[in-house]
Amino acid sequence: MIRIILVDDEHLIRSAIAGLLGLMDDIDVAGEFESGEEALKLAPALEPTLAIVDLQLGGMDGIDTAIALMDKVPGLKTMILTSHARPGYLKRALSSGISGFLPKTAMAQDLEKAVRDVARGSRVVDPGLAADTIAAGDSPLTPRETDVVELAAHGAPIADIARRAHLAEGTVRNYLSSAQLKLGAKNRHEAVDIARAKGWLG
Repeated sequence: MIRIILVDDEHLIRSAIAGLLGLMDDIDVAGEFESGEEALKLAPALEPTLAIVDLQLGGMDGIDTAIALMDKVPGLKTMILTSHARPGYLKRALSSGISGFLPKTAMAQDLEKAVRDVARGSRVVDPGLAADTIAAGDSPLTPRETDVVELAAHGAPIADIARRAHLAEGTVRNYLSSAQLKLGAKNRHEAVDIARAKGWLG
C-alpha cells in the first residue's frame, strides 16, 4: 500500500487530488496539509511513503518542504505538482533528491502512474518540461549574481537588495551589471525577464 500525504494550500485542488487517488486500491491518502510547516509537524506520525507537494506554498516553498520531509521521514519519496513548471525549479528539485515533477495540468492517468512509479523508486519528470530544461542550458550567472538578480526580480531597490544579500550597494551594482552583460540585457529588469524565461531563477 502506498501511503500518501498531500501538501497544497489550494483546498479544492488538494481535495480533488485526494479524491482521485483515494479511488485506487493500492493508494491510501493518509493526510492532507495546507502548509509545509503543518506537514512537518504532523506528517511523520502518519508514516507516509510518498509526499505530493505543491511548489508554491505560503511560508516554506514546496521544494524546501519536500527536502525537510525527507529528512524527517526515513525512506520518504517526494513529488512536486505545480502550476509554475519552469526549468529552474525542475533543476533545483532534482538536485535536492525529489523524485517526481509534474504540472497540475497532467492527465489523471499520468498522475496515477507517476505516483506508483515514484513509490517504486523511479524518477518521473514531465517530458515537455524536461525538454525545456535541456534547451535552456546552464546559466552563465554565478551563484551570487543569480541571488542578486533573484532579489531584483521582486522590484527591490539597490539598498534593499544589498541588505538582504548582506552585500555593499556598490557590490550589488557590480553583480547586476555583470549579469546584464552576460545576458545581453539593457537593464536589470530585462536581465530578470531573460533569466526567468530561461528557467535560471529558482
